[in-house]
Amino acid sequence: MSAIVSPAPTGVEIIGELQKKVSASRLNLFLQCRLKFFFRYVAGLKKPKTAALHVGGTVHSVLKSWNKARWKNQPLTLKDLHDEYSKAWADAGDEPVQWEPGEEDTEKGTGWRLVETYIRESNITANSKPEAVEVPVETDLHHHGLPTLIGVLDLVQAGKIIDYKTSGQTPNAEKVAHTTEVQTSIYAVLYRDATGKRENGIELHHLVKLKNPKLVITALEPMSEQQQTRLFHLMEAYVDGLERRDFIPSPGLQCMSCEFFNECRLWS
Repeated sequence: MSAIVSPAPTGVEIIGELQKKVSASRLNLFLQCRLKFFFRYVAGLKKPKTAALHVGGTVHSVLKSWNKARWKNQPLTLKDLHDEYSKAWADAGDEPVQWEPGEEDTEKGTGWRLVETYIRESNITANSKPEAVEVPVETDLHHHGLPTLIGVLDLVQAGKIIDYKTSGQTPNAEKVAHTTEVQTSIYAVLYRDATGKRENGIELHHLVKLKNPKLVITALEPMSEQQQTRLFHLMEAYVDGLERRDFIPSPGLQCMSCEFFNECRLWS
């Protein structure tokens, strides 16, 4: 007997699901460019993973292993971390990277130096137990007329929400606080709903890919009422935009590095 194949969900069904739940990545992309959001989340167009994304994902995976080992009181040695790094690097999942000649070895070395830099400069000791590592959380906001918020907290240490980022240049603290406000506010809402208490602050740990890599920590205050209000208004815009099928492009300098540039040029 042949297997029964379920039909692929329609665009209406996909949009319906997107209206029920929203994450920081979905909301940020919708606010950045609604047509790009459509290509990625509604049309489901797949593009090769970039080298930068592969480096960032590998570093993130290794730090996750390091934090989980600390949570279990089984800290990893530097050799253990290097083994974890090699395994994570080889696992491209269903998004293989299209490398330029010689690029992979260079980027692999860069990523490992970022890991070494973090372990050396973060001031987080191997025997300090975190409160949470890579915890998926969701918060029902339907009483506000909003979708359910979903997200994953990279690390909670001493009541602080910590998020990892890789960057090609040294971040400016004021600009970073502004450009990441949607994400950090979502994390704060999720944390407060899950724990029933206010976070002690939020830290963005930027690993900067320079010739001599460095760690830049941007410390932010706990989310304010104004920031939560702004987040909820942005979520309202998301819901309204999806309801109207408002998938228009946002032309600008950011288009030059967009993976959907060719598709966008055909938009009408």
